[in-house]
Amino acid sequence: MEHNNPHWELWGLDFNPANLLVLLVTALIVFLIAFISTRSLKLKPTGMQNFMEWVMDFVKNIINSNMDWKTGGRFHVLGITLIMFIFVANMLGLPFSVKVNGYLWWKSPTADPTITMTLAVMILVLSNYYGVKMRGMSNYIGTFTKPMLFLFPLKIIEEFANTLTLGLRLYGNIYAGEILLGLLAGLATMWSGWGFAAAAIPTLVWQGFSVFIGSIQAFIFVMLTMVYMSHKVSEDH
Repeated sequence: MEHNNPHWELWGLDFNPANLLVLLVTALIVFLIAFISTRSLKLKPTGMQNFMEWVMDFVKNIINSNMDWKTGGRFHVLGITLIMFIFVANMLGLPFSVKVNGYLWWKSPTADPTITMTLAVMILVLSNYYGVKMRGMSNYIGTFTKPMLFLFPLKIIEEFANTLTLGLRLYGNIYAGEILLGLLAGLATMWSGWGFAAAAIPTLVWQGFSVFIGSIQAFIFVMLTMVYMSHKVSEDH
């Protein structure tokens, strides 16, 4: 299944307007969820407020499994934002995709390696920033040379390897799922009668499985983010 992405050129720079569209929609959905969940807070939460508090507790447990809350509490909002944004982004392309004149305008943002690698690089920058901020420059640089100086190149390679695996794991799972959904949907439209049902049923089953995979990938991304943060800011790592 061929995916042709639209591209615009501005001031000598090429960019994909479809990515801008789906990222904007993802951010808007996350904002609306947060707004609706917090606009009328009650002592006994119900509905969307209850859902938001569950998400907050879920992320808090992820942080507590990697570092103490005194250290990791500052990453709570980051974790909540990441898990909600990535989950919504993973789900966006599941119901349907939109192609106009052979160009794909609607898909999951995380089905594009540019998006997932940007998220991964953001985590790389943030983790190193907080490492320096919380441990001091000299102490933090020393972690790259301990226990032996010759490990320094290996730890630099590890930084880039962690970034690649963080971004590409998310991209690979979501992209592969959407490719298979596209193939199944194509078969469903080609066949009629029982053939349509034979293709439609696996499509629905795979969509349900893709929801599960998208949820797991959002969890894994946040879990690994907190693992990397813990390694940078905790003295016992």
